Parts: sequence; structure tokens; C-alpha cells
Amino acid sequence: MILAIDTSASVSVALLDDAAETVLSERAEFAPRGHAELLSGFVEHVLADAGVTGADVSRIVVGTGPAPFTGLRVGLVSARTLGFAWGVPVMGVCSLDALAAAHGGEVTVVADARRKEVYWATYRDGVRVEGPAVAAPDAVATVGTVVGRGALLYPEVFSAAEGGDVDPAWLARVAVRREAAGETDFPVEPMYLRRPDVHGVPA
Repeated sequence: MILAIDTSASVSVALLDDAAETVLSERAEFAPRGHAELLSGFVEHVLADAGVTGADVSRIVVGTGPAPFTGLRVGLVSARTLGFAWGVPVMGVCSLDALAAAHGGEVTVVADARRKEVYWATYRDGVRVEGPAVAAPDAVATVGTVVGRGALLYPEVFSAAEGGDVDPAWLARVAVRREAAGETDFPVEPMYLRRPDVHGVPA
């Protein structure tokens, strides 16, 4: 089984069969500042709902953003910790890739980057053509359909945008399909694209 986690915006967890076709259990909640409080409980719930334990999980797929620092870090640290505890590999996938794969076709995925900016990337049939990058909304060169919760924050720029959050099941599907195509590198490194909102105070 595959456990998939994303905390790039929503807190979302899904448990899938090893081919990533069937979702056995899932939990999600849009809680931009509640990642740490919700994630461990969601993992426990999806395992319990499916009647399995961590020993039944063969690998973990986690969204690597881009996203704000704190929420993204919660998901990545949790995935690495569970992977170590269960002795299974952890695979990182760009969170925007999952939204694009779920939509299909030519699409621009837009996520909230705060500070009146957005994270964005463009895709054709699930293949990333440009990005991910961070920019002011009116600086994004969109192609195709615009999707993502971040786009809805700027209707004056993305007037025909469709909403959407990252579905962790699609993170798993992207990872499985790329692996089947021969890809072997799935780094579990965060895509912040800029420095955290809060910095340490110099000594």
C-alpha cells in the first residue's frame, strides 16, 4: 500500500493500493495553520479506516510544494519520520504536478504564496513545461485552463480560474507512473522558492 501526504495548503492524507489506482481511505481539511495539529491524526484515521497498520505500507509519497515554510515542513518531516520508523522508502513529488495530472490537458496551476504572490507552473498533458516559480499574479504567463485555490484569490487576474486543492492520491499516481517510466530520483526536499516569512535574529 502507498501512504500519500500533502500539506502544501490543505492537510490531506490518502491510503492507496500499491498500483495507486484505488483509494482505500482518505482525509483532508483546508487548515492553512493547522497542519501540525491535524496530520498525525489523519494518518492514524486512514490506516484504521482501512484496517491496516504501518507494517502494511510499502512506501510513502509526499508533496514537496512549493508552499509556505511551516505547513510544508510538517508534511515532509512527518513523511521522513514515518519512512524511517516503518523502514520504507519516501518519494517526493511537486505538489503542483498532482493538480495538473488530475486535470489533464494544457493547464496552469496556481497556489497561494502569500505576500500578494502566487506559486505557479504550466503543464501539457501532465508534463511540466515551465515552473514552478513564484511571482505577482499579473506576472504569470498562463496557458490553457487555470486551476488552483491560489488563483481564486485574484479573480481580477485569473477571471475564469477553477478551484482545487492537491489530492494526495494523485501525488501517488504521479510517482507510480514516473517510476514505471524509469524515473528513479524522487527527492524529498522542500520547494520553498524563497526564504521563510520569519528569519532568525542575528547575534
